[in-house]
Amino acid sequence: MVVLSKKPKSFKIELHDSSKAFYSSGDKVAGRVVVEVSEITRVTAIRLYGIGCAQVEYSKGKQRCKDAVDYLNYQDVLHLDQQPADSDGSVILRPGNRYEYTFGFELPQSGQLVSSYKGKFGYVEYYVKAVMERTCQSDVECKRYFEVEEPIDVNTPDLTSPVAGAKEKKLTCMFIPDGSVSITAKIDRKGYCEGENICINARFENACSRIIVPKAAIIITHTYRANGRTKVLREKISAVRGNHIISGMCDIWQGKTLRVPKLKPTILGCNIIHMDYTLMIYVHIPGSEKLTLELPLVIGTIPFTGFASRTSSMSRQEGSSTATSSLVSMPSAPPSYSEIPVHGCLDPFITPLLDEYDEDDCPIFMHAREYHQTPPPAYTEVQEGCNSSGTTLQLC
Repeated sequence: MVVLSKKPKSFKIELHDSSKAFYSSGDKVAGRVVVEVSEITRVTAIRLYGIGCAQVEYSKGKQRCKDAVDYLNYQDVLHLDQQPADSDGSVILRPGNRYEYTFGFELPQSGQLVSSYKGKFGYVEYYVKAVMERTCQSDVECKRYFEVEEPIDVNTPDLTSPVAGAKEKKLTCMFIPDGSVSITAKIDRKGYCEGENICINARFENACSRIIVPKAAIIITHTYRANGRTKVLREKISAVRGNHIISGMCDIWQGKTLRVPKLKPTILGCNIIHMDYTLMIYVHIPGSEKLTLELPLVIGTIPFTGFASRTSSMSRQEGSSTATSSLVSMPSAPPSYSEIPVHGCLDPFITPLLDEYDEDDCPIFMHAREYHQTPPPAYTEVQEGCNSSGTTLQLC
């Protein structure tokens, strides 16, 4: 028969390094179990458990889907130093004293753990649990959670490689063809960390009769698997937009930046929970579903240094100019000399001053000088490879 009694005055777990934000594979988790009692208590054992598990649970129609995976399962029996124990190993704790049971264990090596995670339908959590077993009394337990973050180095060859893609959509209006909209985009690498800028090079072509708007955003995809079924949630964060593109025009993004906010690193190595990132570059089309192009991203923990990919970057330097030129339309043929007015000058006209405005502002226009009748320079005299930075708008 178990006799209910008062709970201990204090029963808690303290970690030695309380300021430590997270642990990684191979780290040592150490601390103490602190006990203070309000009455004389015979304790038969203090058992310690190190637990790490992933769990998924959600409803799919009438079916309840549930699954779990263990990543850490440590057990130990703690003892008091310089404290007399009976033959059965039990000790007597008295009020007014503070008793400390020390512990320490190592986390599994790299590849055996998964970073901590908390989502709508699942989680990955780690904690230390202590159980006090008392003679003829109910057991008492306490927990102390800790975070695990597995390192992801974005300087690896796979994550420093550029990512590119293209997509086109044919449009109709009342079953009548209405042209098309297309996206061609590229980013310098696949892996990024918090605070880094994603530089987007993209070309948007509007060959339909509608006004479209190009945009980009980071997308988080949460995937939960249980009982052979899958549940997916998506959320959009940290978006950026470009200028409106009227019919028959193009928009070029050259190094348009999107800063990576504070995000949890990509979840790797878990069979029942995936958390993936993508860069979605898309076009809002009135009266139609948006055209989307998604490029894969990996959010890491070790920031990009550039040294690991310097050799590969130099080898890609010549090809980069070719890739960039594919995003920028070539100039049209020069006007004929016979088209220059005979009265000596052209009428004044206005041209956008492209380098003087932000993405959310209207372009600033300036008046060009009068063009006096002088022979235009030969095309060999024009400097090649000079591209304006920022977002440009040009005729297709």
